[in-house]
Amino acid sequence: MTIYFYGSDEVPYGCFSNFSDHGLDLDGQWWPTSEHYFQAQKYVGTRHAERIRRARTPLRAAELGRDASVPLRRDWERVKDDVMRRAVDAKFRTHADIREVLLATDDERIVEDTTTDNYWGRGRTGTGKNMLGRILMRTRSRLRVDFADAR
Repeated sequence: MTIYFYGSDEVPYGCFSNFSDHGLDLDGQWWPTSEHYFQAQKYVGTRHAERIRRARTPLRAAELGRDASVPLRRDWERVKDDVMRRAVDAKFRTHADIREVLLATDDERIVEDTTTDNYWGRGRTGTGKNMLGRILMRTRSRLRVDFADAR
């Protein structure tokens, strides 16, 4: 079986979305969502990054993070997967309730069901890289080991 997710309001898997209302503490700061963290890292060390962190919603953080008039950090393409990995890991380590949802997926394949993103999701043709789904599955494996005694 494959688990498809997209919207943060979908039950029970909306928590897999970077827009889900699950804040995290990373790099010495509190981030309202993993979307806020991810988008801000494109401009780390700038005022724009702080503007993204303070955005009222994850959608606004995403919009600010896609502002083509603000230059991205030079190494973004090289580090973006690791940035996403760190955000997802922190989110699921912080919140026991959604950690349990992720762990309860056993070994099911997890896919971000978006037709508009061929990199983070499955894309229009269904053959996208699904990097967010892959990161979630990798995170699940690590959490299974790290929280084995707690279950």
